[in-house]
Parts: sequence; structure tokens; C-alpha cells
Amino acid sequence: MLRSLVINADDLGLTVGVNNGIFDAHDRGVLTSASVFANADATAHALAGALRRPSLGVGCHLTLVDGQPTLPPARVPSLIEDDGQFRRSWKPFIVSCLLGRISLLEVERELTAQIDRIRSTGLRLTHLDAHKHVHAYPPIFAIVTRLAERFRIPVVRVPFERGLLTRRSHEVVGSGFSRIAAPSHQYRNATERRTARSQALMNAAMLPWAWRDYRKAARAGVRTPHFIGRTHTGVLSGQALAAMVRALPPGVTELMVHPGYVDEALARLNTRLLDARADEVDLLTHANTFGLLIDQRITLIRHDLSLSEQRSLRHVS
Repeated sequence: MLRSLVINADDLGLTVGVNNGIFDAHDRGVLTSASVFANADATAHALAGALRRPSLGVGCHLTLVDGQPTLPPARVPSLIEDDGQFRRSWKPFIVSCLLGRISLLEVERELTAQIDRIRSTGLRLTHLDAHKHVHAYPPIFAIVTRLAERFRIPVVRVPFERGLLTRRSHEVVGSGFSRIAAPSHQYRNATERRTARSQALMNAAMLPWAWRDYRKAARAGVRTPHFIGRTHTGVLSGQALAAMVRALPPGVTELMVHPGYVDEALARLNTRLLDARADEVDLLTHANTFGLLIDQRITLIRHDLSLSEQRSLRHVS
């Protein structure tokens, strides 16, 4: 009944402040893994820091929206807008996919280039996921799975959190299919409760795609660990973390987090995740979090199932 947890930070490479927060959460805390952008403003800083931390698992944070292509725009014309950038959010991208305006050949070409850029540094990728979860769209998930096979990357995230909703409170009440109560004090205010509810509803809408993705990955022999943290993006509290950890099922689970420090570069970006990132650094390095994982007998690992030599669970000040 071993329960193993990969604590993975998305958005490595976004800004130097985000990078430093992720590295602190690993060096001083319980973070075991991170997903790096191949072509963001602070990617070079992120890759240099990752290379100095062999205990940190590193995956590719595949990007098709809210960024810029790795390849010249002329090679991926269906993926970009007039300014040479990707579409600003996942909604117009998915709509364009459904209308047949996105070339899947160009998607594969661009994602291959992103993976190649990170591998060229000597980093061995442990997993693949995607910015804004756009790879959950089954035709793109098929491409990502194919790339995982090609480059011998063992894990692809299926960004579906198997939570339940209560009609009475509209609160997330479970991880996996177990009915674990999630009391309202997990959220610090009504805004956080509304955010979590909205994210839970969006998550539930992804169920048909998720089952197709699970089947595709299974046929390819690519692992898709249990996934948590989506509904708490930007509203992760100590109480919410404790509820999720206590409800972990046997096997391997990935907890998605977004630690970081707010710097000028981050403040200029179109993101709602600002102060919440610093809060997550504090949470991931807090003695209570170490104590929770020890009490629940959770084994911290990376996506390649390696134990990090720096991840011995002990109380820290």
C-alpha cells in the first residue's frame, strides 16, 4: 500500500523570480520535480539551475499558447498570430483545433523542437506536460505520447483531477474516487472558494478527453500517474494540502504546484498567479509540510521513480 508523491512545479523558466522560488522549494523543501519552458524569457537561467541540481526531476512544459515558438514562425504558421506569438490563451487555440485550423504536423514539429532544446543541454527528461493543459486535446495528446515513446520519456501528465463535487456546498470533496470531505476552511475567503469551484467544473468537463488520453497512453506503455492540484491552482493552503495528502491512493500521484517569487518580469505578465506563488514556496518549505508527509508515510519521488538524495523527510526550521 505504498503511497508515493511527485511534487512538481510548473512554469520553470517563466521569470528569474519564479525560477528562484522553485529552486528554493526544492533545496529547502519537499519539491521533487519541475516542468521547464523551452523558450521563455528565463529558460536559460532555469536550465543552468536545473543542471546544478541533479536531484531535481525535470520535464518539458510543452507550450502552444501564451508564448513564442521555438521554431521560426514560417515553419509553424498555423500556430501563431500576426505578431509571431502563439495564441494568447487556451480557448482560441482549442477552438482553432476544433475548426481544423491547426496543423497537427506543425504541432509535432514545434513540440519536437522544444524537447530537443532541453535535451541538448544534457538534461534527461522525466516527463511531459503542457502549459494551460492544451495537450489534453486527444489529437495533440496522441502526438505527445508518440514523442514520449520516441525520446524514452516515461511519463505524460493527464491533467484530470478525479475530484467530486457536492451539490450542497459546491466544494471539491475528493481525490481519486474516495469520498473525502473537503471542509470550507481549506479556503481563506469566498473568492478562493469560487475559484476552486470554477476550476473543479472545468476539470469535470475534461472527463471525456481524459479517458481517451488514459487509453492512448496505456497502449503506448507511457505512464500517467494519478494527478491532483488542478482545482487548487492559486488557492493552495495548508489545509487543502493536508486533505489531499491524507486522501492519496496507493501508487504514484503527482501534485501540481506553482511556487515562485514575484519579480518585475512576473508582474508584467498576464497571469493571475502572483502572490500565491510566494505563498506556495512558504508552504513547500514549512516544517508542518514535512511533518504531514512523515505522519502519512508518504515517499517523495520524481517522475522517473528515483528517490532524491536531498528529499529525506525531516523537520526543518
